[in-house]
Amino acid sequence: MAEQTDLLILGGGTGGYVAAIRAAQSGLNVTIVEKYKLGGTCLHRGCIPTKALLRSAEVYDTIKEAETFGIEGKNDHVVNFKKIQERKQSIIDQLHSGVEGLCKKNKIRVLEGEGAILGPSIFSPVSGAVAVTFNDKSKEEEIIVPKNVIIATGSTPRTLPNLPLDEKNILSSDGMLQLEELPKSIVIVGGGVIGVEWASLLNSLGVEVTIVEFLDRLLINESSKISRELKKSLTKKGINVLLSSKVESAEIKGDSVEVSIEGKDKLTVDKVMVAIGRAPKVEGIGLQNTSVKYEPKGIQVNEFYQTTESHIYAIGDCIDTMQLAHVAMKEGELAVAHILEEEVQPLNYNNVPRGVYTNPEVASVGYVKENVPADKKVKIGTFNFAGNGKSLVYGANEGFVEVIRDLETDDLLGVSIIGPHATDLISEASTAIYMDASPIEIGEAIHPHPTLTEVIQEAALDTYGKAIHK
Repeated sequence: MAEQTDLLILGGGTGGYVAAIRAAQSGLNVTIVEKYKLGGTCLHRGCIPTKALLRSAEVYDTIKEAETFGIEGKNDHVVNFKKIQERKQSIIDQLHSGVEGLCKKNKIRVLEGEGAILGPSIFSPVSGAVAVTFNDKSKEEEIIVPKNVIIATGSTPRTLPNLPLDEKNILSSDGMLQLEELPKSIVIVGGGVIGVEWASLLNSLGVEVTIVEFLDRLLINESSKISRELKKSLTKKGINVLLSSKVESAEIKGDSVEVSIEGKDKLTVDKVMVAIGRAPKVEGIGLQNTSVKYEPKGIQVNEFYQTTESHIYAIGDCIDTMQLAHVAMKEGELAVAHILEEEVQPLNYNNVPRGVYTNPEVASVGYVKENVPADKKVKIGTFNFAGNGKSLVYGANEGFVEVIRDLETDDLLGVSIIGPHATDLISEASTAIYMDASPIEIGEAIHPHPTLTEVIQEAALDTYGKAIHK
């Protein structure tokens, strides 16, 4: 007899477990099928572990600058990468335990294994029954027949034919997180979010880093001014940034890798990291047994995350939207709300905040200068962290804020930040856009002094020519 359930979720990553909790809170009987561990890529191979490493790098940077704060002493601090990795893992373990506890609290059934969606069969007249193969091979395959399915299978690191991953010499971000010791030198292929974050943390920990980016600037989705400022900062720190450059090959020679770059001298380094994005995981989950439409860039869904089979939904990295944990969470909540027949306001992806945890940090929400619709007349206000008291106190005064105002409607169209704590500061701008605030409302609201938030206030006022300290 096949097991019945209200909702089955394929994948217990950030989007999957949040959707499960939301559904269970509303009274649905929920089952999660997860191959690895609850928390998925974000918790185990992405957001959390990389930010833990970046925090260690930040602490080390602070120690190296201690004398500028009047703290003198012998410089006998060294990087113990094993302890850094142990700290990272302890954070992951604590959060993983918390997610397990939340699922248990909400009476969510979690099956450790792989699920494959079945077509119409004796178990169900329509597609959607799921065959579960357990990690524990002593258990027999189980068939579950849910009323609804949410596919949340996530993504895997991309690579190139001329850069075959062995996770020893040529590594993805997954392999980098398993390193037992730091390399002395590395080439990072890709100047997007993953590439620049790893470049920043490795450089801080003493690794000789070269970024090779095929396009003409870093962080192509951010404003060009932000990209230039980040390149300037990374270069100043000793990172070699090669733009408009193509890696032709990477040949392993003993314990080293010889990297050939078109039109440039070969580089010999300890490791090569491939950071050219992530591919949706759509194969091996039984989609071929259904009429669900999918392609290499992801599963096709409508604004409510329904596939071409209305009772089968898909969210997160496996669909063609922004590959961000907080986006997957929201998509999961909205999919469940639609299943519950609640009123759903489709997500406006343009107003999703984005963060890059380099040193200095980068964050943005809404439009950037390069993608403002052509029919809009705008005014861009700016303010530098160098003019902010709190920034000077912290010794972190590089960077700036850009605010975009619609001259016709007075709407706040976008905010971009590069500087200290940018990924925290962006929440004010994100909330302002969500609440349909205008820049003048940000500018006239009282901001505590001295704080970093005053930089946003001043940049907002600057769109009217009213910045006080500029």
